[in-house]
Amino acid sequence: MTDAEKEPILQGGGECGALLRGLDWACNPLGLPSGWPDELAVLVGMALVSAQPMLIVWGPQRITLYNDAYAAMCGQRHPAALGRPFRELWFDVWDRIEPIIAAAYDGISTSMEDIAFTLHRNGYPEKANFAFSYTPVRDRSGAVLGMFCPCTETTRAVALRDAQRVERSGFLQIFEVALGAVALLSGPDHIFRFANSDYLRLVGNRDVIGKPVRLALPEVVGQGFIDILDRVYRTGESHVGRHIPIALQSHPEATPRQHFLDFLYHPIRDDSGTINGIFVQAIDVTERVDEDQRRQMLLGELSHRMKNQLAMIQAIVNQTLRSADDLASATRVLSERIRVLSGAHDILIEGRTSSTTVEEIVQKVLVLHDHGGTRLRAEGPALAVAARPALSLSLILHELSTNAAKYGALSGDTGTVRIAWETARSARGTDRFVLTWTEEGGPPVCQPESFGSGSRLIEAGLSGTADCEVVTDYAPDGLRCTISADLLSFQTAD
Repeated sequence: MTDAEKEPILQGGGECGALLRGLDWACNPLGLPSGWPDELAVLVGMALVSAQPMLIVWGPQRITLYNDAYAAMCGQRHPAALGRPFRELWFDVWDRIEPIIAAAYDGISTSMEDIAFTLHRNGYPEKANFAFSYTPVRDRSGAVLGMFCPCTETTRAVALRDAQRVERSGFLQIFEVALGAVALLSGPDHIFRFANSDYLRLVGNRDVIGKPVRLALPEVVGQGFIDILDRVYRTGESHVGRHIPIALQSHPEATPRQHFLDFLYHPIRDDSGTINGIFVQAIDVTERVDEDQRRQMLLGELSHRMKNQLAMIQAIVNQTLRSADDLASATRVLSERIRVLSGAHDILIEGRTSSTTVEEIVQKVLVLHDHGGTRLRAEGPALAVAARPALSLSLILHELSTNAAKYGALSGDTGTVRIAWETARSARGTDRFVLTWTEEGGPPVCQPESFGSGSRLIEAGLSGTADCEVVTDYAPDGLRCTISADLLSFQTAD
């Protein structure tokens, strides 16, 4: 048995231990193990029994010693590298390693995480990653004798992390172009990990990443959405909402604006099946809901208009028959009035308002009730009106005349209506259009207990105009309605 085989510090250590015991140390720059300094003997003994890869580089010749775990990182260069200069082991990346080993011999420690090399350790180029620290080893006098390096190959971990990063990047790119607003929430506090551009626009481009939902979007806390997120996270059951109203701020100081959303909250699970987040997808359907509401309102308006038209035709027939001398004249007058009614509807239905004046609108809509030219008086300057306010004005006058024929001054034989319009200068120095509807001589007037769609249409004012005001006075001796709007928009609104 050789002296090396008897050396206590070389016992055990698996393959590398056996190789070290079999080396001809008498011909090695380190000499016989029995003559090694205590520092080297302790490190070698520790390395051989360690499960972690450990490397020792010693002496001026930088002789390489390592254990079985490190041997696996050397590829086909093991076992020839054992007991040889360090440069012979890593000659293909020596230009990067030499400055680090030189620093260690100068007494400077170096620690690196996931450093990348391209090695030829198995006869072909391969990318490899390592985490290691080079620590100088000194004797009692402080002189550097060598270097000790515990290390780990992280190639697989880095490759997995890179693959996950690529996969995540791919998912995030898909989420970015996905239909609607998309966000990823993490943990039981629902912290924003990702939000695509549509989601950020929906919430006013606020800085939400890294913040819990209740802090990033405080206005939703009282609207029940946090409770839904908590339930999805707790139960693992997805939640789908359809046409759900939500008030959102465009920025922290803004008044919340109502939106309607179709949205999905879906739990995200890790490899063990544990819920660790929530996938959020939402589509803003506010315009669709508004359009549905407008359609319903239009249907209601249509029903209201049809009833009003029947009432108006009935009023026209009654008024015509009461004032007619004979059936022939009644037939002639009635036909003419129905024709005029049809003409008035050209404005309401076809929207022929490109060259309309206020006087034309008044005459077309109200001449139906002007029996003998004494019931209705209209006066005002020649004044052009743009398309949108012209249609609104037609509808308002149509509503007022219908109500007057059913309940007001035109429902009897003696009442009259005066329509006057003018332009006036406001206190702010702007020109305004002002129209006044005044009823006299009809039955006593009282304010209605409820207001229908016709009253709401009147109160809505002139579409497209700026600063429009409508004031309705239910005076006992006759209704009075004043409509006032900015003159420029009244004549230019499209």
